[in-house]
Amino acid sequence: MTRALLKMLTFVTVALGWAFSPAQAADSIRIGYIPVLGSSALFVIDGEGWAKQAGLDVQLVRFTSGPQAIQALVSGRIDGYVAGVLPLLQARAHGVDVKVVATASIEELSVIARGALVAGAKPDGETELTPDAVKDIFARFKQEQKRLPRLAAQPAGSVPDTLLRYWLQQQLGFAQVNTVASIVGVDIDAAQQAFLAGAVDGAVLREPALTVVKTRLPDARILASGHSMMPDQPGSVLAIVKPDAPEHKAWAGPLTSLFVRATALLAQHPDDAVPFVQKALGGGMLNESVMKTALEHSASRFVSDPARIVESVRQLQEFEVAEGLLRKAEPVENLFDTGLWRQAKP
Repeated sequence: MTRALLKMLTFVTVALGWAFSPAQAADSIRIGYIPVLGSSALFVIDGEGWAKQAGLDVQLVRFTSGPQAIQALVSGRIDGYVAGVLPLLQARAHGVDVKVVATASIEELSVIARGALVAGAKPDGETELTPDAVKDIFARFKQEQKRLPRLAAQPAGSVPDTLLRYWLQQQLGFAQVNTVASIVGVDIDAAQQAFLAGAVDGAVLREPALTVVKTRLPDARILASGHSMMPDQPGSVLAIVKPDAPEHKAWAGPLTSLFVRATALLAQHPDDAVPFVQKALGGGMLNESVMKTALEHSASRFVSDPARIVESVRQLQEFEVAEGLLRKAEPVENLFDTGLWRQAKP
């Protein structure tokens, strides 16, 4: 699909599929996000000016982790968010009528390691490590270093933390996480900084952090790709509070349509999104070539169909309950509203 056609579809969808008066969307729409590549659809919408052209006043509110965004969602300080999906189940358990209306990306998170943890491992790109090979790496580290490797993730309850534990137990077969690794819960930026500084031996990272650390530490090795951690691993999603409520219905459909169009652009023309993502995430410290590489590596993972992750979300919730991380399971199907995506899809 050409860029010109993408733009045309954006205007046609808003004009015909979601006809509404700009006056209906006069109030600001507050969308929380965390600063990762999975939020890129928001940056495209903002950079292209699509929201303003559609009569929407979208205000982006930055958070450093999904749980922080959830707190804002529960307290009513934001109307929706683009971040991890698992905390939304907890929000619903606390009575918040929030729905996932589109996905932003899948299989975002990977486990990367450095130093003694990957000493002797084949360089990235030669072959993907098997589960047995990774288990041997952990065993050798413990024997040689006389300690457990330190792995940085986000705080307990976040998607990165849960996925790391899921990978260690379900994919690698370790009975107890605390016998194989010491997990350090920090925010997103701190995880990258700790890895670069050598304060941890491994980390759960996503783009553009993965490209950044590989650029600065060529010997760093991916222990598990996003797909290896979990096929159709749930990543960032677009969630809206009460999308069917009269005060939100006027903009929920148009915003979902724009989000789907932006996700399609990222998947098909990632280079076109570089300036917008660079402005939002670069902070003057990342050059465009790094961002371009990160977007190109992630292009196939920009997926908007929410049905794609229903089963993986169910599996992760069951894991959280079994591990005592969550008191009880919530009906996963109730979290998803696929109707807006079906009306918005290309």
